[in-house]
Amino acid sequence: MKHRITWLGTVGAITAVGALVLSGCSTASDTPSTDAAGELTPITLQLQWVAQAQFAGYYAAVDQGFYEEEGLDVTIVEGGPDIVPQDVLAAGDVDYAISWVPKVLGSIEQGANITNVAQIFERSATTQISFKDKGIETAADLAGKNVGSWGFGNEWELFAGMQQADVALDDISLIQQAFDMNAFLSGDIDAAQAMTYNEYAQVLETVNEETGELYQPDELNVIDWNDEGTAMLQDAIWANADQLESDEDYAANTVKFIKASIKGWIYAGTNPEEAAGIVTAAGSSLGQSHQLWMTNEVSKLIFPSTNGVGLIDDAAWANTVDIALNTKNETGATIITTEPPATAYSNEYVQQALDELEADGVDVMGADWTPTEVTLNEGGN
Repeated sequence: MKHRITWLGTVGAITAVGALVLSGCSTASDTPSTDAAGELTPITLQLQWVAQAQFAGYYAAVDQGFYEEEGLDVTIVEGGPDIVPQDVLAAGDVDYAISWVPKVLGSIEQGANITNVAQIFERSATTQISFKDKGIETAADLAGKNVGSWGFGNEWELFAGMQQADVALDDISLIQQAFDMNAFLSGDIDAAQAMTYNEYAQVLETVNEETGELYQPDELNVIDWNDEGTAMLQDAIWANADQLESDEDYAANTVKFIKASIKGWIYAGTNPEEAAGIVTAAGSSLGQSHQLWMTNEVSKLIFPSTNGVGLIDDAAWANTVDIALNTKNETGATIITTEPPATAYSNEYVQQALDELEADGVDVMGADWTPTEVTLNEGGN
C-alpha cells in the first residue's frame, strides 16, 4: 500500500508555496478507520521549524501509515523564523501545532486558548557549550564572558541558570547569536547556545585547523540545563482548547493524532536510519550523518520515558511555570506574570492514547531503547 507525504512550505503565515508528494511502501494496515462517509479526516500539523529530524516522529507516522490507520489524512506544514506555531493554531488555521512550553505560556497569557495535550520531549536539548580553554564548566563561570543566545524565547533556560548561580545579565556580554556556530568557532563567542541534536553536532562536524581533524567532544565543556535544574519543557503537541471542549469529533481525533504520533516516534527511535531518510525525502537539506545524529539525539529526549511517551509530568510543568514567572530578561520582564489557566495542559487525551497503545502491546516506555552510535562526517554529509 502506498502513502503520501505532502510537504507544504511557508511564507509569512502558512501559505503554501510548494508541495512535494512522495510515495513509498508501508507496513500500515490496508483497512484504516474512516469517517461515516468512508473518507479520511484531513488534519493539518504546524511545525515550529523547517523539515528536520527534530520532527522525525510525525514524518514517520505519515510515511508508515500510522495516521491513516487512525482515519486521519495528515498534512505537515513547515515553520520558519516568521512562524509562531501557537498563534497559527489559535487563529484556527491548523488543527495542531508543535512548540516549546515557555513560548506558548506567553501566548496563552496574551489570549491564545490552546492546550498542551502531549509533552513529546521529556527532557530539554538546550545547552551552553564552550572550548575547554575558556574554563566554563557551570553557569557561575559565565560571568565576564561573551555569551551567545539566539533570543526569540530560546534564552530562558540560560537566564534561569545564570540567575540561580547569581550571575546577573550585567555580568556578561550577551551576544545575539545567529542560527549557526560561526561566531563560536571564530572565537567571538565564549559560550554558545547549542541544541544537542543540531548546533552541538555542527561543531563536531567542523575541522579543527590546529589538528586537521574534526573537533572532538573532549575539547568542549557543556552546561546541560537538565543537570543545572533550570531545564524547561520543549516540543509538545498543542490543540485548540475551545474545540476540545465543544467538538466531540475534534477531541476524538486528538486522541487518534497523539496515538499515531507516538507510534511514529517509537518507529523513529528504533529505526533511526530509516527515519532520517524519511525526513530527508520530505525536503530536509541537512546532510546524511547530521540527520542521523539529530534523529538519535532527539530520541534521547523521549526514551526511556518516565511515565509513558507524551504524558505531562506535573513537577516538570510546575518547574517550567516557576521559571517563566520568576526569570527576568534584559528589560526586567518575565515570560508570564500570572499562573497559566487550568486549560494550559491536559493528560486526558494522551492517557487515553497510551492506554490504547498498551492494550495493543506497544511499549510506550521505551525502557529497553538504546541510542545508536553515530559517526559525524565533515559538514554533516
